[in-house]
Amino acid sequence: MLDEIVTVVKKCGDIILFADGAERNVSSKEGRANFVTKYDVAVQAYLEEELLKILPEAVFIGEEGEHSKAIGEGYAFIVDPIDGTTNFIKNYHRSCVSVGLALHGTMEIGVVYNPYSNEMFYAQRGKGAFLNGQPLHVSSNRLEEGLVCFGTSPYYAELIDQTFDLVKTLHRASLDVRRSGSAALDLCDIASGRCELFFECRLSPWDYAAGSLIVQEAGGRISRMNGTEISLDKGCSVLAGGPAAWKDYFKMEGHMELA
Repeated sequence: MLDEIVTVVKKCGDIILFADGAERNVSSKEGRANFVTKYDVAVQAYLEEELLKILPEAVFIGEEGEHSKAIGEGYAFIVDPIDGTTNFIKNYHRSCVSVGLALHGTMEIGVVYNPYSNEMFYAQRGKGAFLNGQPLHVSSNRLEEGLVCFGTSPYYAELIDQTFDLVKTLHRASLDVRRSGSAALDLCDIASGRCELFFECRLSPWDYAAGSLIVQEAGGRISRMNGTEISLDKGCSVLAGGPAAWKDYFKMEGHMELA
C-alpha cells in the first residue's frame, strides 16, 4: 500500500511542478494570510479519487474540504494537497504534498514530497523512515549545538508576539533559527537531522499528520508544546526534535508551553 500511495503523491508533485504561475487563481479563506489556489483544489481532488481507489473504506480529510469526519474510526487519509501555499503562490520553491494514513486514530503511513527538490520522504509504522530510499535518523545534538526551524502560525494574528518572543529565546539557546513556510517539510528536516528542533504555536492535523510519523520513525520526538500528545482530530501546537534537543526545550529558561 505504501508504494501505491507514493506513486499517487509523486504524480501530484508533477502537477505542482508544472503549474502555470499566471493561472493560479488565488482566493482567500477564513483567517489571516490564508489562501487557496486552483492547484490546491485540483491536487486534492486527484488525491481523493486515487487514494480511495487504493483503500475505498477510508475516510478522506483534506485541507480544502469538509473537516467534520471522524479520524478515530477505521482508516483515514489526512491530506494537505499543497503545504506551503503562500510559497507556491510566490514561486518560492518550498512546498510539498503531504499524505498521512491513520488507523483508529494512530498514524500508520506518512508520505511528504517536495517536487522542487525531488525529495520523497516516507514512513510506515514500525518500519523506519526514508528519503528517496535512504534511511533517516534524527540528530543527536543538544539544542545549543542545533538549528531551530519554526512556523509563524500566520492564520492566527494573536500568536505573533508569542511566536517571535520564543524565537528570540531559542535563537540565544541554539546555533541559529530558520523559517521555511512549510510545516510538513520542517518536520522532514527534523527527521533527516538537518535541524534539531521545530515548533509552531498552532497547526492543523493535515499540516503534521504525515510528518509526525516520519519524525517518530526516524527516532525523534513530537508532541504539543506542553509535552502532551498531538491530536489528529483538531489543531494544536507542535514541538518536534531529536530526543536531546526536545528535552532541552523544556529545561530552557523562557520556554513556552501551549496545548
